[in-house]
Amino acid sequence: MENRGLDPVPDDERTGRVRTLFPTWVTANMTVLLLTVGAGLTVFNGLNLWQVLAVAVTAPVVSYGLVGLVSIAGKRGGAPGMALSRAVFGQRGNLFPGALLWVARWGWETVNAVTGSYALLAVLDLLFAIRRTHALVLVVLTAFVAAGFLVSGLGIRALRVSSWVSARLFGAASLLVLVHLIGSTPWRTVLDRPPGPAAMMIAGIGTLAAGGISWVPSAPDFTRYLPHSASGRAMVGATVGGALVTVAPMVTMGAVMAVNSPHLAVTKDPVAFIGELLPMWISVPYLLTAVAGMVLINAMSMYSAGFTAQTLGFAMPRAWAVGVNATISLLLGGTLMMVATSFIDTFLSFLTLLGVTFSAWIGVFGVDLLRGRTYDAEALMDTGPRSGYWYAGGFSRQAMGAWGAALVTGLLFTDVEWFTGPLAGYWIGRHGLGWVATILVAAGMYAALPRPADGKGGAPARF
Repeated sequence: MENRGLDPVPDDERTGRVRTLFPTWVTANMTVLLLTVGAGLTVFNGLNLWQVLAVAVTAPVVSYGLVGLVSIAGKRGGAPGMALSRAVFGQRGNLFPGALLWVARWGWETVNAVTGSYALLAVLDLLFAIRRTHALVLVVLTAFVAAGFLVSGLGIRALRVSSWVSARLFGAASLLVLVHLIGSTPWRTVLDRPPGPAAMMIAGIGTLAAGGISWVPSAPDFTRYLPHSASGRAMVGATVGGALVTVAPMVTMGAVMAVNSPHLAVTKDPVAFIGELLPMWISVPYLLTAVAGMVLINAMSMYSAGFTAQTLGFAMPRAWAVGVNATISLLLGGTLMMVATSFIDTFLSFLTLLGVTFSAWIGVFGVDLLRGRTYDAEALMDTGPRSGYWYAGGFSRQAMGAWGAALVTGLLFTDVEWFTGPLAGYWIGRHGLGWVATILVAAGMYAALPRPADGKGGAPARF
């Protein structure tokens, strides 16, 4: 069990290997919702197979390229992402993006918990004809959240081992699905489909990349045990590679499935629908491995959320901080499963808001990292006025100003089922690129402003 919390990892404990990042980011994308997103690219965006494949490759390269870049901060500072963020925003200033990202984590964990519970319910129905009831929904959801809490509570080693095993199992199950699709798909219909507008490809990339963007602040959490000598380029490559080998095939398979079953793009219960599309000897192992993957996605998210809660001042051990998020996701998941009328609309709207929320932090933190930031372990953990990261009253005004302006800008271009910004009708908003505008505004403003007077920024580092 990992007992270390926010405190930076000392050099003699940095025994991690870059190769462990590959299965980590494979696991982070093991969700059947990617099949639904792929179906949506065909049904709603009107894309053909080659366009979907281009979207499915471009989106993870862009989003997980950012994940890999920010993960370098974990190697440099040896601390979780939101603890390192104190060096950028100030000890008090960091509370604002930290609180917003923590709340956003609730939604991400809720969506994953609901999807995983749907998968378990689908397997019970397929194998034993056990029909869904409200009581069964709550029992399955509780079991799913508890499993994620157990793995994340144990810590980084449990996550590494679980990711290694689940990535291989899910890969084998996905291969079965792929073989089945090769033999059962009317390929003439698929290949003769006319291309859709280029604008819809851009919109698809924007939507799909938003999911990867949500992992960026968590990236240092999984690299803080790497030695200083670890190659930054290798870290980025392992991160992008792990995401790419999962996202690209699954999104493409979803698009192929949608040719015969377009309702996959709009179903309230995407997991049960997928179970009906495949023969039982494929659907059962596939959904079971998907459940394991989604448990680990939640475990990874809870692991990071526990650190975020600690940076907000929750004076409790890391495992207990993880438990706070587990309880919240259980309550919100139960509500969503009972009352949601359109799961996929809720999911896509959440992805859009998630992308904007995380992107404001990414723009500021990314520029600070590229400036050659080094981290002072003592200053990170000292939350009082004597901290080297206290700046002006606990705030870095430059970072806070760029973050706030970028967040407002992104929301102006956002259009979801609960909220429409006044600029959502413009090109950026129509194509789901509010998160891009957010990153550019945050990065541009912060780069143009002078560095804070009394931080611990060092000379440019080589990576």
